Amino acid sequence: MTDSVRVDKWLWAARFFKTRTMATDAVDSGKVRLNGERIKPARGVKAGDRLDIDNGSTEWEVIVADVAEKRGSATVAQTLYQETEESVARRETTAEQRKYFREPSAMLKGRPTKRDRRLIDKTGS
Repeated sequence: MTDSVRVDKWLWAARFFKTRTMATDAVDSGKVRLNGERIKPARGVKAGDRLDIDNGSTEWEVIVADVAEKRGSATVAQTLYQETEESVARRETTAEQRKYFREPSAMLKGRPTKRDRRLIDKTGS
């Protein structure tokens, strides 16, 4: 393997994004930072670099362990990075919070009735 690869290719190969286009868009919009700096999609990433990644649903802080240009299996992708302990703790707390959050509209089917509207207003949602 090479010692440096484009960051958008690496993000795609490490399976943080479904497509390379999505990875490129995320880097362009500033959702991916290399060693704390905003970068461009063509920027090279090498082993030892720290990436802060926000893929829309989850925020990651990872250290690049290896580089790859081609997308492999999920088990291979997991060997490309090591997640920091702070990142793991943050993800676990957000996952725990999501368990207890219920979408208010999940209980309602269609348009709320007058009674449903009063219940919604009463609970403050």
